[in-house]
Amino acid sequence: MDWNCFVPVTRDRSFLTWLLAERVYGRLLHQLLSMALKEGLRYLHGYKYKCVLLMPSPSCKTSKRVLWWLILLAAGLLGLLLYGLPGVRHLEIFIPMGTCPLAKMSLRDNFTGLLHLWARPDVLTCTSWGAPILWDGTFDPDVAQQEAIQQNLTIGLTVFAVGRYLEKYLARFLETAEQHFMVGQRVVYYVFTERPAAVPRLPLGPSRQLRVERVQRERRWQDVSMERMRTLHAALGGRLGREAHFVFCMDVDQHFSGAFGPESLAESVAQLHAWHYHWPQWLLPYERDARSAAALAPGEGDFYYHAALFGGSVEALRELTAHCAQGQQRDRTRGLEARWHDESHLNKYFWLYKPAKVLSPEFCWSPEIGPRAEIRHPRLLWAPKEYALVRD
Repeated sequence: MDWNCFVPVTRDRSFLTWLLAERVYGRLLHQLLSMALKEGLRYLHGYKYKCVLLMPSPSCKTSKRVLWWLILLAAGLLGLLLYGLPGVRHLEIFIPMGTCPLAKMSLRDNFTGLLHLWARPDVLTCTSWGAPILWDGTFDPDVAQQEAIQQNLTIGLTVFAVGRYLEKYLARFLETAEQHFMVGQRVVYYVFTERPAAVPRLPLGPSRQLRVERVQRERRWQDVSMERMRTLHAALGGRLGREAHFVFCMDVDQHFSGAFGPESLAESVAQLHAWHYHWPQWLLPYERDARSAAALAPGEGDFYYHAALFGGSVEALRELTAHCAQGQQRDRTRGLEARWHDESHLNKYFWLYKPAKVLSPEFCWSPEIGPRAEIRHPRLLWAPKEYALVRD
């Protein structure tokens, strides 16, 4: 047996062993944090009464010292959870997600019919503004398939494959998309690259097309990410916008692993970030520099959304990409760059203009996180991040 970040893992990475360790350390961390906070408040109240309102005594120094130790303990454990040992970070599964206030009501969707929000009491299945959060078991994929066929839709899928990302990821992305993405629907793939001739020409199913658009090679990988919104905005105003009714925009360094169908369609679609969906709002990594167009003030923000997957109608995406591109240009003129580039601006947009549908982390999951009971059928999986290889 190996010990990996204080979590015992057998050579075959036994799930039962991992789960037992997670529960043991989760309860321990929860108890320690609760003790630190409760005792800290008790000492703070006593310290104020004895050492401020009454005459100070020698015990005041002891109380103050204990209070600071408890504060440091809570801060240290929180730091380990967020930024330290990966095994400890998995304990975020014990942070409750909340429950859907609409779970006992009938919520209908243009593509999925009646949603079964009550079918997943273990997770949050709706937002505060009434949008569904899609989890496996809350929708009927057959109903969604028939709805999309009746509406005679064409669905676009855009992906940027620039530099070494093309050779490393594009072929598998397209191959798995043919197996799982909108099967039975009309689909047009749009690949944006600086090397159109290097794009693999894969056999496509009926009513599925591949188009390649040339883009300029940027000097930095950050600029590729930042320029994506401007490029998408132009494409949506051109042939892509004329061909498709709905469009999904995805990162290339991932691959499909399960059915990704029309149940995901809506006027605007946001994706919960797999690494942050359990976190409380005040810990989410929004842009905090008030000078940036992407900035969110304390108390602002609903969820943290992943820029590796977003979508919607052509008109809605035109508005989204215009907003983000304008914000990025404004930052650039001020010599600023948002913390998470276009993702920071995307989160600002979805705070101002709420998405009509939110996809659970099942639709875009990171295997690095490991198995979780609430993630039943991942649809899209992140590839291992090999930044030293693919980023110049």
